[in-house]
Amino acid sequence: MKWGGGGYVTGLVYHPTTANVLYARTDIGGAYRWNATTSSWTPITDGLGFNGGESRFHGAESIALDPNNDQLVYMVTGMYTFEGNGRIYVSNDRGTTWTHYDVPFPVGGNNPARAIGERLSVDPNSPSTLFYGSRTAGLWKSTDAGRTWAQVTSLSTLQLTNDQVNTMGGWVAGVESVMFDTSTKGTGTPTSALYVAIAQDYANAAGLASTMYKSVDAGATWTPVTVPSPVAGYYVTHTAHAADGTFYVAFSAGGGPGVAGPGYLYKFNGGTWSLLASNSSAGYGGVSVYGSGSTARIALGVSNTWGSGQVVQLSVDGGNTWREIEQGMPHTPAGGAGGWVDDIEIDPSNPDHISHVTGGGVIETRNASAGTPAWSDNVANLEETATNAIVTPPAGASYKFVDSAGDIGTWLQTDLAVRPTKGPSTAWSNGIAADVLWSDPTFIVGSGVLNSSGTAFGFWSGDGGNTWSNFAKLPSGASTNKGGTASMVATSRSNIVWAPANSVPSYSTNNGSRWTSTNLPALASLGWDRGYRLVADRKNANKVYAYDSGGAFWGTPGKVYVSTNGGHTFTLSQGSVSANLAPNAYWITSMAVNPNVEGDLWLADGNAVYHSTDSGATWTRLNGFASVAATGSTAQLQGASAIALGKAQAGSPYSAAIYVVGTMNGVWGVYHSDDSGATWARFNDDTHQYGGIGALAADWNTYGRIYFSGTGRGIVYTN
Repeated sequence: MKWGGGGYVTGLVYHPTTANVLYARTDIGGAYRWNATTSSWTPITDGLGFNGGESRFHGAESIALDPNNDQLVYMVTGMYTFEGNGRIYVSNDRGTTWTHYDVPFPVGGNNPARAIGERLSVDPNSPSTLFYGSRTAGLWKSTDAGRTWAQVTSLSTLQLTNDQVNTMGGWVAGVESVMFDTSTKGTGTPTSALYVAIAQDYANAAGLASTMYKSVDAGATWTPVTVPSPVAGYYVTHTAHAADGTFYVAFSAGGGPGVAGPGYLYKFNGGTWSLLASNSSAGYGGVSVYGSGSTARIALGVSNTWGSGQVVQLSVDGGNTWREIEQGMPHTPAGGAGGWVDDIEIDPSNPDHISHVTGGGVIETRNASAGTPAWSDNVANLEETATNAIVTPPAGASYKFVDSAGDIGTWLQTDLAVRPTKGPSTAWSNGIAADVLWSDPTFIVGSGVLNSSGTAFGFWSGDGGNTWSNFAKLPSGASTNKGGTASMVATSRSNIVWAPANSVPSYSTNNGSRWTSTNLPALASLGWDRGYRLVADRKNANKVYAYDSGGAFWGTPGKVYVSTNGGHTFTLSQGSVSANLAPNAYWITSMAVNPNVEGDLWLADGNAVYHSTDSGATWTRLNGFASVAATGSTAQLQGASAIALGKAQAGSPYSAAIYVVGTMNGVWGVYHSDDSGATWARFNDDTHQYGGIGALAADWNTYGRIYFSGTGRGIVYTN
């Protein structure tokens, strides 16, 4: 479905000689390739190598292209360094298919300072030689196109442990980038001269004398390079290399996101540094150069200005003079982009085409030389929203579903091809949970957290999302427990039950003017968020079901509680105890109700699927679904992590179609049943895996349509 952007694009990488070959990497949503024919982005990390056990490899930390071969793409991925070593993906068809290899160092595509780089570099003269600047383990080299790696111990042998990183503040930037000092390519002889930029955090820990080093023997030995005194200890956010051998180096005090100032831009000829620009109140997130010498065109991304001051500085005379080309210029849609301008690129085939990243996608101008360049979002088919929950209404409602998503908030999707406009707030916020009243879907409730203040709020609409009101009060726990392990249901226009994270659920009989705690047990702390998952019986408004998943695999077995008075008081289902539900985290468990039959419940406990036809009194475990243990860098494949019910196929023996995200016969995917779980068929295939699937809902208007969230891939739907 359409939103457009919605997340942080951390880098844009052009092929230096082939027009329109451009890639975008994101922090949590994989990577995209530009399609000039359709003027849209093509996702390239949805298929093989990005399945349910490989979601963390949707954090793309660096992309590099072979200047000799415009089909060859390398990408190093891993979401957070504390999760362990990352992977390198190699494609010979511009990302249509991938082969991947484990790398022997941690990768942090969603760690701070994730837009600096590129950390991965291909030697243009010996393209099977790659260098990688890691965050915690120094500089690494491969001579076989990424298959094997060795640490460049002549620079440093230090490999920080997680404990050491934690004592340094929880993250380090490490070796920021690798720069080859050459304008040649394809000679077959490794480039002799190259530079590495190193963040002060790793340089201090490794006892290095400088934050920049040079090698003149293809990386065999290294000597420190003295950086200008004003930028000692600063991050090297980006570099650009001109054909005449000049480097343009952007320094900033902060590493980002939203690179903080002061910022400085220098040019460097191998011996002399010359200051070209500085900004005391903003950072320089990126730099790009077209041409060389006194006529070099230089684009400078000015980050963290947020609507005032510089955004993009352009020089057409090698940095002697500058002018602002974005702030105050026309934008489509209206507004500006003075936030996370942490990478900027001049199109190598069109110097009037300049693009830069933002916290919400990509923005570009195609007439940079004009007196008033026009800017527009470039986010068609680039969808990086992170969905927490999806709820679909009964057939015939005026909207398709309610989307509760990170950063962009809560929205009603009325047209899958158009960005939604109906929601409780236009402010940047996290949408946490929502529900619709089945007997009257114009009544919608939900919860969220404002990004600017961290304030939790709850809301409702009584007219299908045209107008909204906030709850006058919050229930116990809601103001302090603001995580996504939360749930909410509405059983009537006046009766709402809200289960904030880590909290005993509460109910309100007057649309949030007053809240009363239920009798559900308090949840023991397990070191991370947990919560009750609530579902309302759509046939009997008095029945509400609450599922405690146990919180973690080391927690207590899962339990189901049943209320017969609208969610005010609950009784433990002894049948759920007898079922011995597996303990698992909230976000890999699920419960759903068949709205056509009272008391017809389905549950996925992370490992298996269970069915109850008597309002949770007894449970039957279905055969076939089973978890597969982790192997190598592939995490555990959950047996059953999400379940949803939707419109039944005409003539089917059961009144709903059932969809499960899980693993059957060792194969992870989405599985579908039309006969109450007697038989199952895989609903997706290997080319449609999306880095795993989190939120899941099914449509009640159209048979075979589900809505689901890939890892940082927005909401995808089927026909």
